[in-house]
Amino acid sequence: MLTTNPFAALGDVVPPAFMQAYVVLMIVLVVAGTLFDVVHKGSARYFFDNWRKSKSKGSKQVGGGELVSIAIQTGLVDVLASGEFCNARRRAAHLLTMYGFLIHFAAAAVMVFAYPTPAAPAPALLPQLWWIGGLMVCAGGYWFWFFIRVDVTAEGGSPLRVMHADLFILSLLASVTLGLVWAWLQASASAAANVCFGLYLLATTLLFGSVPWSKFAHMFFKPAAAFEKRVSYANETRSNLPAPADKPEQFGSAREAPRHY
Repeated sequence: MLTTNPFAALGDVVPPAFMQAYVVLMIVLVVAGTLFDVVHKGSARYFFDNWRKSKSKGSKQVGGGELVSIAIQTGLVDVLASGEFCNARRRAAHLLTMYGFLIHFAAAAVMVFAYPTPAAPAPALLPQLWWIGGLMVCAGGYWFWFFIRVDVTAEGGSPLRVMHADLFILSLLASVTLGLVWAWLQASASAAANVCFGLYLLATTLLFGSVPWSKFAHMFFKPAAAFEKRVSYANETRSNLPAPADKPEQFGSAREAPRHY
């Protein structure tokens, strides 16, 4: 089961071209949703305005070499290591979910396009990566949802309350969980496999189709925000964002570093 491409066995249910078209559609939905989010919320204008203010008001000019260094620090600390999270448990859960998401869906796309039928069996590593990535998403996502999420009871709300901001994590967990269950049912020759596959497609469509209304697009904005924050810190401009995680001093302010729960 762990070494078998689950998408190659779909020939009796849907043709390979269907799944390939579906993957392309999901990519289009992400791109279109992100562009809509940028235009609707004015994210790009916000960052460019902050960039211009940082360059014009900064008391220190940042050269090209330093900008490259800042970009590298942003990639290593803020993006790859999720340095904005001060809480170690929150960071670990986020990293598990993020890297699991990338591994899981990248492996799925390769299997759908490069190995769509049993006639062209996928290398055992690809299904294994698909399972490992999915399990990483489940570990990080459910850990966050049940043990790290903000305690809404402290605000007088129910711990079962679902907010608009929860759309991304819930649709992601639903998609990955249903995908893993479907693959297991399919390997067991269960009659419920096709039903679970349909639910898997619905959850995945919700995940990628809800970009304008979920936190999905944040993964594209956060690197830009982290880079602008580091540049404003370097040229000694007072930013409206907290200082970088690896630079706790807050422009001379005595306030504590931000806490992330």
